[in-house]
Amino acid sequence: MGDTTIIASDGTKTDPFLKNLLSKYPQYFDLLLKNADSLNVQIIYTQINRDKNNIPSLTDYYFNVNSNKYFYPASTVKMPVALLALEKLNDLKVEGLSRQSTMITESAYSGQTSVYNDPTSKDGRPTIEQYIKKIFLVSDNDAYNRLYEFLGQEYINDKLHEKGYKDVQLLHRLQLPLSEEENRHTNPVKFYDTTGKLIYEKPALFNQQQYELRNTKLGKGYMSGDKLINEPFDFSKRNRFSLGDLHNILRSIIFPQTVAADKRFNLTEEDYRFLRKYMSLFPGEADYPQYPEFGEWDAYCKFVLYGSEKGNLPKHIRIFNKVGDAYGFLLDIAYVVDFEKKVEFFLSTVIYCNSDGIFNDDKYDYDEVGYPFMKHLGQVIYDYELQRPKVYLPDLSDFQMDYIQTINHKH
Repeated sequence: MGDTTIIASDGTKTDPFLKNLLSKYPQYFDLLLKNADSLNVQIIYTQINRDKNNIPSLTDYYFNVNSNKYFYPASTVKMPVALLALEKLNDLKVEGLSRQSTMITESAYSGQTSVYNDPTSKDGRPTIEQYIKKIFLVSDNDAYNRLYEFLGQEYINDKLHEKGYKDVQLLHRLQLPLSEEENRHTNPVKFYDTTGKLIYEKPALFNQQQYELRNTKLGKGYMSGDKLINEPFDFSKRNRFSLGDLHNILRSIIFPQTVAADKRFNLTEEDYRFLRKYMSLFPGEADYPQYPEFGEWDAYCKFVLYGSEKGNLPKHIRIFNKVGDAYGFLLDIAYVVDFEKKVEFFLSTVIYCNSDGIFNDDKYDYDEVGYPFMKHLGQVIYDYELQRPKVYLPDLSDFQMDYIQTINHKH
């Protein structure tokens, strides 16, 4: 925490430093500073200082951060689930089982669907590796759902709680109209080696655990079909994740040594390299899966610094991140690096873009409020970092990936 973090009676944390920095740009943040609560803006900015041996020390600065103030975490939940999938493979220690093993998903309960092939992979095989690539490149919902099914609802929550992320509730697949019961049931999954031999199977599971009951109701109405229901929308059984926990999980991927050992994930050096590569790759740079439709939209999953900007971005700046947007909540959990200017920082933020208070009407203020906020916030922090004096410039070579563009999408 910053030296002078102010903690309000309701637990909200704000650093005057960060508040003052934002108030120097009234053209961007005036509305925001005045309406921080109704916009549920939360920001965590982490300054990184290196010593002469390049060891990082981190200082967090907060604006309006409160883990009790609910926001819908949207697609950011895909990040911890991707990490848990890799961790589980390492924990199982099954000979021949890896993230490249063929993963066949069967169905065994209502609402479940099976997967026997993956047309986006090089050889048509579904694998954990392919699902994780899709999660970080374009935030694919089905890819997340398949990892959720591989792990099981109980396992996901138990593991995150064991790591000290106590408030987490991951309760459902994404973008599927399933009941609470159907989300407690997860599919049987089988893994095969390249010769077609079965090497591991996870049975169909049902989670009987009861999680802390919440009464989380937001807004003033919601659409059900084409009917407006004039009562708050109930998020009590929806996923919950605090900004601080998401921020620390990203930190554990970038600088594992700065996170307590029991909060880290059991990952190999190779896992870390793989994650960092696909977190920072632009969708148009990927070969399998290929996303020609995003070939000219590098910022498709990069909100901080770029908002909804179209076109190609400078390749010497890389953002290792996970974004989310749903129900009017816009999020980015990011580590930003400029290899040329030797700049690095963490920036995690959420903002609520639903001024009419109605959910499911597809009228959210992402374009007017959310994306411009993300872009300006990233730029202001980046500019501050550019001129901030540093005793030792960082050696960022660990994060320089081999982004060979195997495909030229320009027609």
